[in-house]
Amino acid sequence: MKVYGIDLASRLLLGTAQYPSPAILADAVRESGAEVVTVSLRRESGRERAGQDFWRLISELGVRVLPNTAGCHTVKEAVATAQMAREVFGTSWIKLEVIGDHETLQPDVFGLVEAAGVLARDGFEVFPYTTDDLGVGERLLEVGCKVLMPWGAPIGSARGLANPYALRSYRARFKDTPLIVDAGMGLPSHAAQAMELGYDGVLLNTAVAKAGDPVNMARAFRHGIEAGRAAFLADPMEQRDMASPSTPVFGMAFRT
Repeated sequence: MKVYGIDLASRLLLGTAQYPSPAILADAVRESGAEVVTVSLRRESGRERAGQDFWRLISELGVRVLPNTAGCHTVKEAVATAQMAREVFGTSWIKLEVIGDHETLQPDVFGLVEAAGVLARDGFEVFPYTTDDLGVGERLLEVGCKVLMPWGAPIGSARGLANPYALRSYRARFKDTPLIVDAGMGLPSHAAQAMELGYDGVLLNTAVAKAGDPVNMARAFRHGIEAGRAAFLADPMEQRDMASPSTPVFGMAFRT
């Protein structure tokens, strides 16, 4: 998978919040095979010592950091957070979140497009957390985004792909754009389904961090994504409404 000119061997992007301990986080990242981890500026820079410990952990893992603007509800807030993240983490990558609804954490698509334009003009490489609305996707590309990240389901819901039809249409519309399903995953089968639709990657956090065994769940998601991608490349057969025998009936004995 290539995003903003960077080749990534892994198609899994993993969040770093809510793990039981730093050691479990480190083991989960290793088992997932992820090369990119997301991190909230607000959480990691709140205490200097905690921030230093986190950076030490990330350095040891050798992964790329994708800062996010989690918790931002306005354009001004998201832009300011992104600018601070660039200074703190030393990267122009930013996962842009502008939340519009407190209960579903659905993106404010109007604010998202505006903020993405501001950040792209400022030299950021924006990974926008968006809905599966085709018009919004077009606008995000117009303002400078080179990657789109439609949600699978509300953040932390573990519902999987709430609208596979819309995601399939999204993939068909944006054939040449890297697409990453972001949020709502609960099981490796959910991630596999996204990959079977032709998506380039999956970004998740809660499904691994809140599992009873985060390390094994990280490994399971890694295999699920690999299986889904392999299935997509194998050109699966189309669904049918009627049965189709796998054994030929020609030449079979029958009574008259």
